[in-house]
Amino acid sequence: MSLYHRIAELQGDRPWGAMLDAGTGRNSMRWLLSLPTERWTAVTGSASMARRTDTEIGTRSRQADRLVVGNWLNPALLAGERYDTVLADYLLGAIEGFAPYWQDQLFARLRDLVAADGRLYVVGLAPYVPQLPDTLDAAGSLVTRIGRLRDACLLLAGDRPYREFPVDWTLRQIERAGFRVLHAEQMPIRFGTRFVDGQLDMCIRVLERVADRQLAAALHAHVDTLRMEAHLRIAEDGGLRTGHDYVIAAEPV
Repeated sequence: MSLYHRIAELQGDRPWGAMLDAGTGRNSMRWLLSLPTERWTAVTGSASMARRTDTEIGTRSRQADRLVVGNWLNPALLAGERYDTVLADYLLGAIEGFAPYWQDQLFARLRDLVAADGRLYVVGLAPYVPQLPDTLDAAGSLVTRIGRLRDACLLLAGDRPYREFPVDWTLRQIERAGFRVLHAEQMPIRFGTRFVDGQLDMCIRVLERVADRQLAAALHAHVDTLRMEAHLRIAEDGGLRTGHDYVIAAEPV
């Protein structure tokens, strides 16, 4: 079952109404467009992500629907608006690239946008980069090594990596922001070649901006070696089974 299908189950017969995708991307937009909403607003901090998402939307938006490029640090962003359903899909981890050290304020910021009888859904990823590879099984070690290499390449290129937070931290912040948690669930992950190639292709792209070309070449070779190792493991085991996503449903107190 996909995370979006689980959210739909939790929503039940409640109308989606006016919906806010607070950290939009092509996947969440594809799902949002399949829902019987009254209208939607989708927000991203990245102009390039907005262009990709707009391609996904195509001609399927209505007059009241909006795709917005903005930063949640800006108090004027959607000021005074209210939504029946708010989706924060992997937004917590992505905030680091646009509003670092501000994650503890995110849910209070979203609280003002949720209607009194509305619903907040949070999708997150349990942190895996900080783990020690030699303490994990083969699948966990591979995923952690890929994440560490990706983050090292991003940092060397002058970018900020995402920063994921565990479910217990997220639950505390949601409750402190004035929500009542209705449901929290962790769902195991099976990473495939799409994940591996997506993360390692990102490394290749950002290595073009690393000034030390000898270092960049060595990291490029390491990317190729790690990609081959991961592809072989996935072919043998049918995926890299490690870690979990989580889905949280909450409503304003």
